[in-house]
Amino acid sequence: MKATGDDIKSKLIHVKGLVQGVGFRPFVYRIAYKCSLNGWVENRNDGVHIKVEGSGEKIDVFLTLLKITAPPASNIENIYLIDSETECFNKFEIKKSENTSDEVTEVSPDIAVCAECLEDMQTQPNRIDYPFINCTNCGPRFTIIKDLPYDREKTTMSPFVMCADCRKEYTDIIDRRFHAQPVACNVCGPQYELYYEKKAIKDFREILPLTASVIDNGKIVAIKGTGGFHLACDAANDEAVKRLRLLKHRENKPFAVMFASIEEIRRNAEVNETEEKILQSWRRPIVLLFQRKNTEIAPSVGIGLKTIGSFLPYMPVHYLLFEKLKTKAIVLTSGNISDEPIVIDNEEAKQKLTAISDALLVYNRDIYNRTDDSVITVVNGKESIIRRSRGFVPNPVHLDLNVEGIVAAGAELKNCFCIGKGNQAIMSQHIGDMKNIETYNFYIESLARFKKIFRVKPELFVGDLHPDYLSTKFVNKVAGKKMFVQHHHAHIASCMAEHKLDEKVIGVSFDGTGYGTDGNIWGGEFLICDLSEFQRYAHFKYIPAPGGDKVTDEPWRMAVSYLYNIYGMDFLNLKLSFLKSIPRAKLDLLLIALDKKINCPLTSSAGRLFDAVSALNNICCYAGFEAEGPMRLESIIAKNNQEKYPFDIGNCISFKKTFQGILDDINHKTDISIISAKFHNTIIFIILEVVLKIRNETGLNKVALSGGTFQNRYLLENTEKVLEENKFEIFTHSKVPANDGGIALGQLAVAAKRRSMNCL
Repeated sequence: MKATGDDIKSKLIHVKGLVQGVGFRPFVYRIAYKCSLNGWVENRNDGVHIKVEGSGEKIDVFLTLLKITAPPASNIENIYLIDSETECFNKFEIKKSENTSDEVTEVSPDIAVCAECLEDMQTQPNRIDYPFINCTNCGPRFTIIKDLPYDREKTTMSPFVMCADCRKEYTDIIDRRFHAQPVACNVCGPQYELYYEKKAIKDFREILPLTASVIDNGKIVAIKGTGGFHLACDAANDEAVKRLRLLKHRENKPFAVMFASIEEIRRNAEVNETEEKILQSWRRPIVLLFQRKNTEIAPSVGIGLKTIGSFLPYMPVHYLLFEKLKTKAIVLTSGNISDEPIVIDNEEAKQKLTAISDALLVYNRDIYNRTDDSVITVVNGKESIIRRSRGFVPNPVHLDLNVEGIVAAGAELKNCFCIGKGNQAIMSQHIGDMKNIETYNFYIESLARFKKIFRVKPELFVGDLHPDYLSTKFVNKVAGKKMFVQHHHAHIASCMAEHKLDEKVIGVSFDGTGYGTDGNIWGGEFLICDLSEFQRYAHFKYIPAPGGDKVTDEPWRMAVSYLYNIYGMDFLNLKLSFLKSIPRAKLDLLLIALDKKINCPLTSSAGRLFDAVSALNNICCYAGFEAEGPMRLESIIAKNNQEKYPFDIGNCISFKKTFQGILDDINHKTDISIISAKFHNTIIFIILEVVLKIRNETGLNKVALSGGTFQNRYLLENTEKVLEENKFEIFTHSKVPANDGGIALGQLAVAAKRRSMNCL
């Protein structure tokens, strides 16, 4: 009933957060209708604006419903409320979006297809088996957005004119597809096309069973997904997986597997409650799970590792395909060649992917922003992101710092950049390793698009100290103010920013490489730092890295370097089995290089230490992918072993006694699973000893753990446990990766803090 006279109240409401592309305006309309309120709701760059008129009691109910019943994928950061002049509206309406300022609202990530749409796909006449079905609660978002505000004409759906049925739903306020920008059906929407045996097949009723048959018969299909192409094959067919490895030039790196259902995942992997919740969330990431024994998954999927990257269908076409497939698990890996970015263009796919696939499944809607699948692991019951992309980007990290106009370029490996808008740190999707022109072009293109979409006018560019990183060279080329942040300080600052810490902390930063202030390669660092500066308290002892970057591909080089450092040439008399795989001429050249210090940069890297121990135990002498040695070393750890090796702690932490202990165990034929456990326990105990020492000297009690080495689940789980037992406050990554994918956030935070202190 309409309120009259003195009963009428009028409120202007400004909602900020993730409120566009998630069905927020239709949701607002429905609760306004339910509360008998009049007024309007409108999308603007800076969020959703609402005006409501009615009784004060009904407005209170409306505000409560606004907070507690918002769409699942939305995230309300703030609600601003002010009294307003009454205009005596006679209805509630959704107003056309306005582009009013340089301020922006959050952009929704892509959302997995919802249960209601899956049901509609079986019952709605115009959407029977329609592979692009969506509504206000699900579907593509970030990957199709060109600009804000989020409206159809500013997405790659703009060429598709709605049919009468879709238009009716789109304009019907009580319909679930009201103002769903990608809304479409079999009549008016995008369509798939299959290229197979030199034929172009356009009838989807023929495409589905044929695609399933190709996969079931051991062949490979390139499939256009939400954010790029995937390569798919039967995950239970070892020959098919081996062939995919050969054609994709991916020798040893594990493949991710999409399972038909959560029940299929449970059959093949150990899944706890937290992992199951993440797997079934609207973000649908890949989750690293411990694989069960005696599964049907082909050995070539994991290549001897005990974990399996598992995920569930998130596009309608995935569900439709599994209905036709005999297999209930498919390898679904990024559609690219070697280290190039994931392919998104149909013509490029025809040029590049037909050489490594037997069939090509494309559709005629463009992907504007490419995104790989995100990867998650769960440590001590908490979510930890390894790769942040589809389903997460471009959700910002909210900071207690003004980061407006700061552009952080990120690092070299696993690159993500980060731009500052107000107090929002907006991180890019996973870009990849910046080692080729294709990835660099993807980087430049994505940065330009982020600046446009989020209305960022760069005032300050921030890069890594390493002069040879492509990201650093990019910063050096641009005009304007520049700043460079030490790599490991950025790691700790990233963890601090995620937790809104702005004080001195103990930072433990372990990774593979990072340019130090002394010109050496760092990576096993104990820091005392805040956001503006750091002090290097202790580090792993420097060891030569013979061949420079070649040590990452040939971990045996670091094993030899450690042995040479401890024993000199006498280590050759130890008759170690790993040396049998090294050509003698190659070994002799390396020993000459070590003796004469030729191309042997010094490193304190934790990653290189793990490499050395892995090679020494003949686990991984030649790496087929980054961190293969440490991953294989972790995968064989003996459970419930509390032993450790001796070591020496000072400003430099020496592993001479550790290696002597490992060699003693090798000589006594101790099982390598026990050696691995003892080595990992040694690192954990070193962390405890050093941070106890720092606390005793400084009184600091907050410890931030960051760097790619802390993706080692055993190391992180047990480090957290021993630090908790010793009453430390521990901060680890959850929203951004601990690896170099999180570096840009740290660079941004350091730059913002220094700028606020006029320390540029």
